[in-house]
Amino acid sequence: MDELIRFADELGPAKILHVYEPKSGLKAILVVDNVAAGPSIGGIRMAEDVSVEECFRLARAMTLKNISAGLPHGGGKVVIYGDPKMDKTKKEVIMRALANSLRDIKEYVLAPDMGTNEECMAWIHDEEPRVVGKPAELGGIPLDQIGATGWGLFHAIDVTAEHCGLELDGATFVVQGYGAVGRHAAQFLAEKGAVMVGVSDSGGAITNPKGIDIKTLGAVKDRGKGVLQYSQAESIHPEELLAITCDIWIPAARPDVINDNNVSLMQTRIVAQGANIPCTEKAERYLHQKGVYCLPDFIVNAGGVICAATEYRGAGELQAMERIKHTLRSNTREILMRSKERSIPLRMAADEFARERLLKIMATRRWSII
Repeated sequence: MDELIRFADELGPAKILHVYEPKSGLKAILVVDNVAAGPSIGGIRMAEDVSVEECFRLARAMTLKNISAGLPHGGGKVVIYGDPKMDKTKKEVIMRALANSLRDIKEYVLAPDMGTNEECMAWIHDEEPRVVGKPAELGGIPLDQIGATGWGLFHAIDVTAEHCGLELDGATFVVQGYGAVGRHAAQFLAEKGAVMVGVSDSGGAITNPKGIDIKTLGAVKDRGKGVLQYSQAESIHPEELLAITCDIWIPAARPDVINDNNVSLMQTRIVAQGANIPCTEKAERYLHQKGVYCLPDFIVNAGGVICAATEYRGAGELQAMERIKHTLRSNTREILMRSKERSIPLRMAADEFARERLLKIMATRRWSII
């Protein structure tokens, strides 16, 4: 009980549910954080080292993200204990078991996240229709294929670059985690003339101060290979990515990759959080003190959930992409302005912005549950 109560505050969480189904091997946790604005949306993450605390932190980030984006949804998250690269047949059984286990939890809308994808959502949809991130053939918007999160991240970076006098044409950037988010963000930045000088995936990291060609690396990834197979760059230890001098540094993988032990290595002007909770609180404060624009995750990586919410209401890709562009540019300007006017970190400005909205919504409801 102490473990569960320690997360409780004025916003939530509404529910913490442990799920175990022995026949399928499913072991999972669901956190429904706050649903005052509507049913929670948050992705299903599969990894071998997930925890209740990580699930809660991700669910809270989704609450703040959905509210900041003006969506009629609260925040939730599921973490599944398991190797995301497990045999496909076993993974399908686990995903179907999860859908059935959560069938009666009406205040949670299932969605993809790290370790799950559109195919996983198709399996879930076959068991329970309360799901987003489905393949286009099932009426979904292929958010990973169109790069919804990376599209929003690009616009947040573009607004911040204007704010701090950085010209994107010729600017250098590093991507930590060259998956769906990192790859698309890199593509959109490259189209504006920015140059990628470092990149990593789960298999390793590479660097080239003269630039890494996005199209060539994309062809390598499309063949199912890792970044280490890109021949025109130097292989480095993934931790060395942090020390690369660049204008923009994009964490787009796991939580807490920028932390108290390594943040002092960073030599960048902008940190754009493509992943959820990739930077510890102390590390963000350090970056603020050094004059680095550390863009908070729940503001700048909201493109994916905006796309998911658009799908949930039956609208299409064009509406989703236009709303992402408008929302991310507007919200980034808002927190940059608040931060400048009050000389506070961007995280504090973003948190105040989201909580103001959420508390107004909560004040209109008798109960903060559906």
